[in-house]
Amino acid sequence: MSRPERRAMVVRDHSALSLSRQCRLLSIGRSSLHYEPKGESAETLVLMCRIDELFLNYPLYDACRMALHLCREGGTDRPRSGRTADLSDGA
Repeated sequence: MSRPERRAMVVRDHSALSLSRQCRLLSIGRSSLHYEPKGESAETLVLMCRIDELFLNYPLYDACRMALHLCREGGTDRPRSGRTADLSDGA
């Protein structure tokens, strides 16, 4: 059973089993019940689309060279564009 399926099984207002006990029985961390993953910002998504476009034109560019190219365009600073290039590579 996957972790999301086990998380869905937790009953927050169960009278006989506390959240801690339910989490132990389901082998999930109690903190994972409170964690809400946040998505990427709109700015990062635009930057990732631009990186994808550039990668189609320059397939041999690595993250460093891609970051330099984006900085020359004025889209963002070098550290941010490098991190975003790494994100869009799935690394």
